[in-house]
Amino acid sequence: MFVSMRPLLLAVLLLAGCRPNDGGTQTPQAGERGQTTTADSAANALLERADAGRIQGDTAAPVWIVEVSDFQCPYCRMFHEETYPALQREFIRTGIVRLAFVNLPLQMHRNAQPAAEAAMCASAQGRFWPVQDAIFASQERWANIADPAPYFDSLVVAAGVNAAEFRDCIQSGTIRRLIAADVGRAAGVDIRSTPTFFVGDERLNGAAPIEAFRAAIQRARAARPPG
Repeated sequence: MFVSMRPLLLAVLLLAGCRPNDGGTQTPQAGERGQTTTADSAANALLERADAGRIQGDTAAPVWIVEVSDFQCPYCRMFHEETYPALQREFIRTGIVRLAFVNLPLQMHRNAQPAAEAAMCASAQGRFWPVQDAIFASQERWANIADPAPYFDSLVVAAGVNAAEFRDCIQSGTIRRLIAADVGRAAGVDIRSTPTFFVGDERLNGAAPIEAFRAAIQRARAARPPG
């Protein structure tokens, strides 16, 4: 099945729909404009850092892969453990693929949303990928915790995230705008399950093996216009 990946690339590369003024906030009064503008600028900067931090690979890589994932999904963890290391070794580190992560925390997974918030706040500090590794590796330990916040706090700090900045990010709720934009754009291309991938414009559903990615990457490279 082939579905254009462009709406999801826009979710990763643009912040439209994620701005702090979205959601019907009131226009500030004259005396509040300077303070509000400063707050908006700080929130925008955080979102831009988080957005950029969940992309890895050479900027000149000929193939994009967009991964739509849920941190509590066992099949997403299966992909991360069984396929992602080979994908990284063969295609990302060699400059062939650029990989972007898009969040789709499913309602059936009670702690998927706080896991996504933890990962994206870590992304604002340039630590998305090591925190992603740690979250998936410990999925069974946090999946059914009534309040996973302290666990994620300890996990990200152990991964090298500044604790004070991370806690400010979580408490502000700003990062939820970026996650909500991810969810909306995934729905816009009819993604209802995780993991789902776009390799170029080709869609792969489920925890596909590395062989499926090799073939899809080859097709994506062959489909590129010459020059």
